Amino acid sequence: RARKALIDLSSTSYYHLIARCVRRAFLCGEDKYTGKNFDHRRTWLVERVKLLSSVFAIEIAAYAIMSNHYHLVVKVNRHQALSWSDNEVIARWYKLYKGSPVIDRQLNGDALSEAEQLLASELVEKWRSRLYDISWFMKNLNEFIAKEANKEDNCTGKYWEGRYKSQALLDETALLSCMAYVDLNPVRANMANNLEDSDFTSIQERIK
Repeated sequence: RARKALIDLSSTSYYHLIARCVRRAFLCGEDKYTGKNFDHRRTWLVERVKLLSSVFAIEIAAYAIMSNHYHLVVKVNRHQALSWSDNEVIARWYKLYKGSPVIDRQLNGDALSEAEQLLASELVEKWRSRLYDISWFMKNLNEFIAKEANKEDNCTGKYWEGRYKSQALLDETALLSCMAYVDLNPVRANMANNLEDSDFTSIQERIK
């Protein structure tokens, strides 16, 4: 189903997101086929998720980075994004993207024509809507990891199986059940014996 049919912020702010690696080689962890260890890529993911969460109006409720896929439970804070000033939106957008010459001129204090002012206003509102858009969040996350991994592997091509999967969490029971499911992934996959040893999970961070 189209993402617009799966993500409806009027129904819920919480979503379970999954992205899976397309290759046989592991995203993270030890690859028994090549003997290589890719644990450092889990750090890439955690750090990127936290950076993006500090830029987007999207909060992380839970995460688990597995050997060839990852899980996120997120909350979209649309109200927060709508409350940002235009300058706040611009500052956040510029942390990730180049921006626009007309916005650069506005920031420099140059006089803008009426048409340029309208263009600048439209750009800011477009960026604002993207900064609480799960698809833009996931696009930025997955593209960054794919580029870094391809560079490290000295290859090109698809890194992810496809677009991310999304599941709406409609009430507190669904949210807590999903967070428990995500946090228990390494234990269920025999990657860890207990929650304290479940590396690269939100539950381990909470325990620490």
